[in-house]
Amino acid sequence: MSQLSGKKEVAGALDAAAAGAKKPKLDADGGGFLGEGLRSSIGVNPRRVRVLRQGDESHSGPVVYWMSRDQRSRDNWALLYAAEQARKRDTPVAVVFNLVESFLEAKARHFGFLLRGLRVVEKNLDKLGIAFFLLRGRPEDTIPSFVEACNASILVLDFSSLRIGRTWRTGVVSRLGADTTTAVHEVDAHNVVPVWIASDKLEYAARTIRLKIQRQLPEFLVDFPTLEPFSKPWPGVAQEKIDWDSLIDEVLRAGDEVPEVDWCEPGEDIALERLAVFLSSRLQRYSAERNDPSKLERLSDLSPYFHYGQLSPQRCAFEVRKARKLHMQSVDSFLEELIIRRELSDNFCYYQPNYDNIQGAWEWARNSLLEHANDKREHIYTRQQLEDGKTKDKLWNASQLEMVHRGKMHGFMRMYWAKKILEWTESPEDALAIAIYFNDKYQLDGRDPNGYVGCMWSICGIHDQGWKERPIFGKIRYMNYEGCKRKFNVDGYIMYVNKLVAEVKKRRKR
Repeated sequence: MSQLSGKKEVAGALDAAAAGAKKPKLDADGGGFLGEGLRSSIGVNPRRVRVLRQGDESHSGPVVYWMSRDQRSRDNWALLYAAEQARKRDTPVAVVFNLVESFLEAKARHFGFLLRGLRVVEKNLDKLGIAFFLLRGRPEDTIPSFVEACNASILVLDFSSLRIGRTWRTGVVSRLGADTTTAVHEVDAHNVVPVWIASDKLEYAARTIRLKIQRQLPEFLVDFPTLEPFSKPWPGVAQEKIDWDSLIDEVLRAGDEVPEVDWCEPGEDIALERLAVFLSSRLQRYSAERNDPSKLERLSDLSPYFHYGQLSPQRCAFEVRKARKLHMQSVDSFLEELIIRRELSDNFCYYQPNYDNIQGAWEWARNSLLEHANDKREHIYTRQQLEDGKTKDKLWNASQLEMVHRGKMHGFMRMYWAKKILEWTESPEDALAIAIYFNDKYQLDGRDPNGYVGCMWSICGIHDQGWKERPIFGKIRYMNYEGCKRKFNVDGYIMYVNKLVAEVKKRRKR
């Protein structure tokens, strides 16, 4: 199946989910749109839920949702499931978030975005009568203690495909005492089709998972039920007032080597506004110009909101689909990226334990890279030289500096950027480690399956095919400066980055 026909098939599956259509309308608070042409859900699909620990069905204690990957009060299947279970038991529900001291390479840029977004979540949950608790420390310690202190009947977790998230969740389940009657249920609130439903194995490429996801869309791509306010007060554990300003100041000081950016305001409310901007002014030219780094205004810029769970991809699918008659190619291209490619990344990280090292590459790619590991390099740069953007390639330097100072690199440039790191470092292992380090340290959407798969695609050929063999790259797809010049205005992109860097440095001196 061609990529173009694949995009059309995704849109066709969306159309197939459009039984019982309703007219679009705004939520009562203006916070979002109800999906047009998609059937409504009467509850959370039980196939979206996995039982990690059996509990006592007669236990009538409150329900606790440990919010982690999906940091929003709207369009959140995990929160909706927790609320559903609480109403079934006639008990209150609470949301807890655990703030760790460090998370991979996250710095002020990332912790600031996260905490500012959570402050909005707390405000929105308060309107719904749902208590919000912010814990600090190791989740393996704090979450079980909280659950036991409030005698919870069910602990609801959202899903993560990454190693660290799965380790946290396994640790929490194992630390619950043997005499504790709390059940633990996991809900995939991040993917349109739950990762374990989409496929039960590691998929080779988009073409091998596309049809599997399409078949499931009529069942899972449904509108979210309304989350009604709770009237039952939260019992037991006292809800302490969170000093958000002091907490944010603390994380900004601790990670100040990577400061916040001001072009992307965090929070679920603003995320919906940014979606509306994309639909009204950027979607039209998305397909034709999204791969042109000199035309940033064609990008959605939604990936930070997806990464922090401040915006539901499923909500985006609803809204984007409405414009298909006007902008068919752009809508189909966006849905391919939003659903198929993004969920393929989750599949890779979930089923491949080596998703961030060369052992996770397919055998043909790994062998090819190792055969050429000792090939002579024209340039070899240290990690510090690369981090500072001090190479002989002005285009590469621009992409690195865009990431460092803006917190987001254009998607096309991410491919060129990573492939040049392979060309300029002593081994493919070094190249992949450096690319992931920079990605996690500077990108607002770093530490994410899409980021790991992007680095693995560029350097290790994941979800790609073998190409003409050449030095250093072996059979990995090659990219070079001249090819970029043929595709877009390289000088214009470099000028944009230079201006951006100068403006950022000027603001920071004030």
